[in-house]
Amino acid sequence: MQEYDVIVLGTGIKECVLSGLMSLSGKKVLHIDKNSYHGGESTSVSPLEELYRRFKVPGPPKSIRRGKEWNVDLVPKFFLATGQLVKILVHTEVTRYLDFKVVEGSYVFKSGKVHKVPATEEDAQSSDLMGMFDKRRFKKLLHFALNFDIKNPRSHQDVDPEKTTTREMFSRFDLGQDVIEFTGHAIALHSSESYLDQPCLETINRIRLYCESLSRHNTSPYLYPLYGLGELPQGFARLSAEYGGTFLLNKPVDEIVMDNGKVKAVRSDGKLFHCKQLICDPSYVPNRVRKMGRVIRVICLLNHPVKNTHEASSCQIIIPQTELSRKSDIYICVVSYSHSLASDGMYIATVSTTVETNNPEKEVQPALELLEPIMQKFVSITNLLVPNEDGRKSQIFVSRSYDATNHFDSECEDIKDMYRRVTGEEFCFGRPRNLSHNSDDD
Repeated sequence: MQEYDVIVLGTGIKECVLSGLMSLSGKKVLHIDKNSYHGGESTSVSPLEELYRRFKVPGPPKSIRRGKEWNVDLVPKFFLATGQLVKILVHTEVTRYLDFKVVEGSYVFKSGKVHKVPATEEDAQSSDLMGMFDKRRFKKLLHFALNFDIKNPRSHQDVDPEKTTTREMFSRFDLGQDVIEFTGHAIALHSSESYLDQPCLETINRIRLYCESLSRHNTSPYLYPLYGLGELPQGFARLSAEYGGTFLLNKPVDEIVMDNGKVKAVRSDGKLFHCKQLICDPSYVPNRVRKMGRVIRVICLLNHPVKNTHEASSCQIIIPQTELSRKSDIYICVVSYSHSLASDGMYIATVSTTVETNNPEKEVQPALELLEPIMQKFVSITNLLVPNEDGRKSQIFVSRSYDATNHFDSECEDIKDMYRRVTGEEFCFGRPRNLSHNSDDD
């Protein structure tokens, strides 16, 4: 009988991060995936011919050659340079297995045109998103956010970070509606308008995070791994293996064995693996999750940079919801040959948003028009699934599906929340690595 502290089902980014953290803390971990590849829902697809097969699209055409040079991420998301996921990568030293390159631009769609997101005083001065007086007010807001210290009341300028709403804070700086829109959605990266009536501390921290990330690289605050996000699960798989974790790919999960409402074991390929806790993605426990909505993603192959992005070989474009009278933003993630994701001179642009109508493709049409001409589109509509319970009773901890945003903010919150529920303690970036390697010869 084989016994483990934790069994992890699925090799999506979240499952692999948690598997690595568990192994790092000295737990004996078994990681099983029913697929023959890493990544699950968030995998990288290569060669290009496999992408066409997966979406049942004939091709690729002869004009697109060198299929092996393509690595197409099904759920592309950018890293903020000083964000939580980068801190986890540094903390676990998974950066040893990955190479990152800065994303060339950050843009926002406003009044029918793509504009560079201003997040420095220099950018604000040259931006055509604001008039002269708005530029001064916006610079004051940036200065306030960057110098804000929760422990120093003198830096609060009579703003109570726990009580003053973001709407009230913006009003104090006398910001115009256009400035509020791009600040909230393209800098603070809020995905809905509800943040305006929440305490302003969260928005202050988000503005500072964006600005600090931008200060690292100047062109944009975002990073993306060379060869795609598929490198991330593999990096954490190597970390887990280094600390005694066992990986079984291409193995069916026949049954999750329960005892008095609590997980006891996993049956796979006729073998029984006992465990104290189980971590998995929603596809392994369809009876333990519920649908919260739907996400549409359209992967577009281009042979040109996106217009009005200064010929950027990689960039993010956000279309704030109010621009299109929607409830949720539309995101465009552009990557290319410069990140070793496509053959020379080719681009991959992915449009994503939360579905709000019975015609999802029509919802993203304004974004697709910004990308024309498009060589080929691959459309997917997936359910946004969330766990029914927190897992403390059953000891089965289920991750949430990937949302429509094209940055890792909400995914990191899910990772930290799951870590808290699994271990009973907050994740601490400063905690030293556990140096006692487990060994597992099974």
